[in-house]
Amino acid sequence: MKDFEVFGNKSQGYNFVESLKSGRSLFSFVISYTETCEIPGITLAGADIDSIKFTPPADAEYLHYGYCKTIDKIPMTPDGKPTPGLLTKTALESASIPHLTINAGSKIPPKLPFIDTGMSSGKNISVSDAMTDSQVSHAVDYGRIIGRSLASLTDCLIIGESIPGGTTTALAVLRALGYDARVSSSIPKNPIELKNKVAASALERIDSDHPYSIIAKVGDPMIPFVAGMLSSASGVSRVMLAGGTQMAAVLAFASKIGFNEENTVIGTSCYIIDDSSANFVGLIKEIADIAAISVNPKLEDSEFPGLRAYSEGFVKEGVGAGGCMISSMAKTGYNSAKFLEMAEKEYSRLFDSN
Repeated sequence: MKDFEVFGNKSQGYNFVESLKSGRSLFSFVISYTETCEIPGITLAGADIDSIKFTPPADAEYLHYGYCKTIDKIPMTPDGKPTPGLLTKTALESASIPHLTINAGSKIPPKLPFIDTGMSSGKNISVSDAMTDSQVSHAVDYGRIIGRSLASLTDCLIIGESIPGGTTTALAVLRALGYDARVSSSIPKNPIELKNKVAASALERIDSDHPYSIIAKVGDPMIPFVAGMLSSASGVSRVMLAGGTQMAAVLAFASKIGFNEENTVIGTSCYIIDDSSANFVGLIKEIADIAAISVNPKLEDSEFPGLRAYSEGFVKEGVGAGGCMISSMAKTGYNSAKFLEMAEKEYSRLFDSN
């Protein structure tokens, strides 16, 4: 446990980690899209504005194949910092954790077998409603069906996501639901003013306090879908929401539609916890009496600048990296030094081949 830290409901968190050591885990990777990510300067989830829409399917392909099919290299920032999927893939393979992909509104489908919800991507919340109320209802219903089915196959269902621009829609949702949220970013200089401006313009359109209506106005497809998954899955097995800001928004919406707190935790990286521009731990404590578990993979000790960058404020989290690392290290007993060694080996494989 020395590489983990538990916040909120600590006894629940420590018990949850203990259960991961002997139980079976399954990682479900939800890919989605919001046109909010196309606002210049809002995200670094892609090499440029035209490639952002390929990030979610490319992340999914990389986890499965070790390379991508929709684009010719793995997703990375404009200056070459790799997707957090590298950490996720290292974690899943080192602990033999099975995974599958769910398309919940990705603009581009991945070139691999996946569960297709038939959901549309979300609109740019700065200029229009994200979805219709009926689309939100559809997302919740489908999430409940898939969540219940997957939870019945495992002792712990880990849910991660890839949705570029998702911290901005999460900010709007959290504030619309009454939380004084400050959210993280994939870049060290968090574009707080831009995000606040987008969220504020979206909040002006809210004309109902019904949770479904709020998500339809200012959210994205991933939030109601994953909340639906959590709602049903937490009644069947343990669930770890693997992520940062976006999963806080999922948790906030799930608290309106119901879920089992006793079976639910959030797993994330220390880089989200340590982000002084956000208030992640405080948000989770305010929303629900659950544990937030963080892992420190000691990327600052890496010989590679692309991995060290995570400890310098870049990327921080995504593709379920934090939760998958927690599950993997609990299962295998590997410490951060051993995990970093394996992550560096994967980093070398990727970049030496290029």
